[in-house]
Amino acid sequence: MPHRQLSLRKRCENILGHLDLTRPFSLDALCDRIAEQRGRPIRLHPLPREAAESGVCGLWVGTASIDYVFYEAQTTPLHREHIVLHELGHILFGHHSLEGQEAQADGGAPTVLGRTNYTTRQEQEAEMLASMIRIRTVNAGPPSAARPGGTLGRLESAMGYERGNDGS
Repeated sequence: MPHRQLSLRKRCENILGHLDLTRPFSLDALCDRIAEQRGRPIRLHPLPREAAESGVCGLWVGTASIDYVFYEAQTTPLHREHIVLHELGHILFGHHSLEGQEAQADGGAPTVLGRTNYTTRQEQEAEMLASMIRIRTVNAGPPSAARPGGTLGRLESAMGYERGNDGS
């Protein structure tokens, strides 16, 4: 494994070590815990249509008093959750946009990070952390006997599909 990847994984593991991930996993509970740690609420909202049409699928707007996380609404529930986890990754890593850092020094303008690609270090960190949270919460779920269909049930759960009580 390349050194850069190993250090990225270690940085993500360090953050994961400080997260108390509930079982079963709850995105709302995770947002509440992060908000409590930061001393300001996190509000989740669908992206405005214009932003989604421009190619952005997620956006974090951090102000001094509140964090807004926007996500693409016209996608699967699992993808929406991953988008939010990615934006939470930016928050947990303490990322800031270059423009946001300059503006905050001048008077407190918000940090704005949009999710469009994974070419920057910050995007790679946020994406890796989102993926590791999802993997950890799926693997830490109830035993396969509690999930209908064994392996198939776990795969369906990981993909965001829920079976009815009758197995359908």
